[in-house]
Amino acid sequence: MKKPNLSFWQIWNLSFGFLGVQIGYSLQNGNTSRILEALGANVDKINYFWLAAPLAGLVVQPIIGLSSDKTWTRLGRRIPFILLGSIISALAMFFMPNSGNFANLLPALVFGGLILLVMDTSFNITMQPFRSLVGDMVNDKQKNLGYSLQSALINFGAVFGSLLPWILAKLNVANVPAAGEKVADSVIWSFYIGGAILLLSVLWTVFKTKEYAPKEHAEFNNIDLNAPEVKEKTNIIELLKKAPKIFWQLGLVQFFSWFALFLMWVYTTRGIANQVWGNEAADPHSLAFNEAGDWTGVLFAFYSAIAALFALSIPSIAKIIGRKKTYSYSLIFGGVGLISMYFFHDKYILFFSMIGVGVAWAAILAIPYAMLASSLPANKMGVYMGLFNGTITIPQIVAGAFGGIILGVQKGAIFYNEANEKCIEAADKGLFSGNAILMIVIAGISLLIAGLAVTTIQEKSE
Repeated sequence: MKKPNLSFWQIWNLSFGFLGVQIGYSLQNGNTSRILEALGANVDKINYFWLAAPLAGLVVQPIIGLSSDKTWTRLGRRIPFILLGSIISALAMFFMPNSGNFANLLPALVFGGLILLVMDTSFNITMQPFRSLVGDMVNDKQKNLGYSLQSALINFGAVFGSLLPWILAKLNVANVPAAGEKVADSVIWSFYIGGAILLLSVLWTVFKTKEYAPKEHAEFNNIDLNAPEVKEKTNIIELLKKAPKIFWQLGLVQFFSWFALFLMWVYTTRGIANQVWGNEAADPHSLAFNEAGDWTGVLFAFYSAIAALFALSIPSIAKIIGRKKTYSYSLIFGGVGLISMYFFHDKYILFFSMIGVGVAWAAILAIPYAMLASSLPANKMGVYMGLFNGTITIPQIVAGAFGGIILGVQKGAIFYNEANEKCIEAADKGLFSGNAILMIVIAGISLLIAGLAVTTIQEKSE
């Protein structure tokens, strides 16, 4: 038996919860550096806090993938993990912007770093089964549509999540910290609203999606349930050895893609603060710096909107020029967009840079998974999707480990210590002497390399 064609709305419901997860993830991407600087982290140390995300993903996603492969419950196979992760994520989003209020338990930066780790871990618990759920439920003919629609929903969520602090600031919610506080109310309430939407959207998927029962799953994937059960030890090394060749070919492209994205997420706020607002934004508690943080959210929302629209057109474009060319050209376009940010000092012109980033982001979220899912064994879909997440997390770990060393600190840079007292860095350090916009240029070059690396991929049809 073959998997049936699903209606548009059935495929929509499969990934609807990802919209809420991405609202939370976008709030994290756009505001974590801003929160950490306000808590006292210097710009050349922020990358170490960001390591929480890829480290959590590297460990958690293969475990969740393997566990969900072997799970059958009344709720389904993947949905129990999606639901658990969403509950923890919503709680973590409440605590993250309030890290400074728990100084009696732990130093603010330590508490913030721990909550970031919990938040990232729970996001990973939720995200991985969503990828596998589409692979489980959608047939090969509809996989491009399934992952493209998931990419579109992700980006609709990212638009709202990225814009939320800016929207609240426009509604006269305080955009600078109140006396004795470290984080502005516009950011705090954004995390509250984002966490609530995350939970509600995941519940929509939980109640609107019925996963295939074990018997149906076996019939669709030619699995003999009456065959003697073979106990096999799940050895990660053996699984990687047996991984299809395309797993590694896509991994090379993923490395340079996610290396670039990590640098962009970490350094955009400080990069455009220096580039557009100048010395007025040196103080991370200043109105200028908070405006730069809000504008980062606006730019991220814009590229997510571009990505949402482009994701819906990927199946049509791929039919005309093929998936590989669509993937390659998208990444190259994104690289050019990031590099162009170095030349722009007007915040509005930066929208042109974000067009390329949005096109690349849509392709990164959709095409690799559509390529990979068709080559994976159905009974190991979850664990391989989890292992494939290593091609996302390892490049981010590399970028996080070395980004701060390369960036360094600019002479006279201002930061705040644990006692919230202003300190001034005395001398230049690092290759770029604290000029964060140069890290965005490095990100752009990395995307160009990723686009060229797509030529090494060989799909089954080839």
